[in-house]
Amino acid sequence: MPNSPRPIATPPAWTVGDLRVHRVDEVTLPPATGPWLLPSATAQVVDQAPWLRPDFADEAGVLRLASHSFAVVVDGLRIVVDTGIGNGKSRANPAWDHLDSDYLARLARAGVRPDDVDLVINTHLHVDHVGWNTFLDGGVWTPTFPRATYLMPRRDFEFWDPARGHTPRLGRGNQNVFEDSVAPVHEAGQTLLWDDGHTIDANLRLELAPGHTPGSAVLKLASGGDRAVFVGDLLHTPLQFVEPDVNSCFCEDPVRARASRHRLLGWAADHRALVLPAHLGGHGGAEVSRRGAGFAIRKWAPFSRL
Repeated sequence: MPNSPRPIATPPAWTVGDLRVHRVDEVTLPPATGPWLLPSATAQVVDQAPWLRPDFADEAGVLRLASHSFAVVVDGLRIVVDTGIGNGKSRANPAWDHLDSDYLARLARAGVRPDDVDLVINTHLHVDHVGWNTFLDGGVWTPTFPRATYLMPRRDFEFWDPARGHTPRLGRGNQNVFEDSVAPVHEAGQTLLWDDGHTIDANLRLELAPGHTPGSAVLKLASGGDRAVFVGDLLHTPLQFVEPDVNSCFCEDPVRARASRHRLLGWAADHRALVLPAHLGGHGGAEVSRRGAGFAIRKWAPFSRL
């Protein structure tokens, strides 16, 4: 039977300069996700940040997490940032196995239909960031966005290619993902593999933020004097805004992941950029400020709870 997630409210949107950015919700993640994904974020650690409750942690101190994408139109380009878990896919994680969500309908309600998308940006190639790259059409995994160019970090493309024989920390967690969500897009001639950085236009730039994966990236957006940064899995929870040394258990290079997180938060604080992770279980993002050698949350994005 398909794994059908419970309904989630229509996703919110907010303004960055002259642009309207939409968060497209896919699923809330099971409570068990927090403890195994971020094992150092214990209930005792969460207790030291009581503001996490109720949006980002429950009363027992278990982190609340979700899966979502972002959609934005920039200079006439319709862009989707990360594509979630996807429907009907064989996954090692039973919570993600053969999902049956209304993700595409939610994307359409944000004014973005698959045939209209110009760019798909995968911040990295983990299972929960590439799933809607493809859909099953007549038994064949087919690009969901037929006109789009899919921007993928070359370092991740090569790392996750099973033919190269890497042994990732994720273990079986990314099993089948390259074959059903990455290779079909590449074989269709729709990928652009980038290396050290990639400028899309004057307002959009992809930059490497390695550690979680070799090619993990962030997308920086500027408009009308405002800035936002889509950070993928550089941050899973706002606890990491104030405790940036907290890593997930799947960071391929934990030292580099921490360094990338510190560097990104410093840039965001200095530029008052809205920080937008892919898995926050409550508000969609926040601005941060420097506090001594660390960081504090300056202002939340005005999102309602999931």
